[in-house]
Amino acid sequence: MILKAWTDQRVEIMIGNLLRAGVIISAVVVFLGGVVFLARHGTAPADYRIFRGEPADLRYVKQIVLRAASFSGRGIIQLGLLMLIATPVARVIFSIFGFAEEGDRMYIVFASIVLAVLLFSLIGSGF
Repeated sequence: MILKAWTDQRVEIMIGNLLRAGVIISAVVVFLGGVVFLARHGTAPADYRIFRGEPADLRYVKQIVLRAASFSGRGIIQLGLLMLIATPVARVIFSIFGFAEEGDRMYIVFASIVLAVLLFSLIGSGF
């Protein structure tokens, strides 16, 4: 079996496909969560006088996954949004792998710094 060489063009195509798939999958998950939410709560009257943020159990990854697993509409929507946030993080991780395969040390360092900043901002926000 002959493996294809890791070229800049091949890595760019793979990253483009990764981003496209991540956005499409997260959009489908959010849409399905919206359908579930509307099926259960679509006839409830809306009260726009008071802003109500997300419940506390939808602010952390573990609770979001648990709510989505219990087929909660809000939980599924939040899971789709988490997937959307994870898409550029996955892109940076894949870029590091691609640069390593190409042997491009300088870009490995740059992409690692970007990944560290992304992870620090997500962890620092109480994610």
